[in-house]
Amino acid sequence: MAETYIAELNVARLKYDISDPRVADFVNNLNKVNAVAERSEGFVWRLAEDASKGETTVIMDDPRVIPNLSVWRDVVSLEKFVFQTVHKRVYARRAEWFGAMEKMQFVMWPVPAGHRPDLAEALDRLERLNTQGLSEEAFGWDYARTNEIWRTGRCSQTAA
Repeated sequence: MAETYIAELNVARLKYDISDPRVADFVNNLNKVNAVAERSEGFVWRLAEDASKGETTVIMDDPRVIPNLSVWRDVVSLEKFVFQTVHKRVYARRAEWFGAMEKMQFVMWPVPAGHRPDLAEALDRLERLNTQGLSEEAFGWDYARTNEIWRTGRCSQTAA
């Protein structure tokens, strides 16, 4: 059986344009958070952009919607990065920079080792989750059977 990794897509819509001073703390921390991700155990690959230099991919016909696409060895590695690193401090401030979206904005799915999903594939998985619900092909934290660090991490508003 071929080795399987986990891909994840997270999309969020900024409240303000990416050059607006009200999102500067978010933009200024992106490179640090991405560097930590790349050094994290279990990290495999990410769609690389530098928002601090204005490099952003427009999706959903909206320049304020920012995608984050990456591949991890397993869900637990991703979970530890999201909720036990500097990412947690940035995540805790998300309401300052991002508005609520109408549908699910985060999805994970299995990919063969070596596969690098593109945004079309990732958005298809997100749409599958939103229209068909949880499955082995499109799921979130509550479906992933992890150590469940996310249960306390996602609710916490305090910096670690």
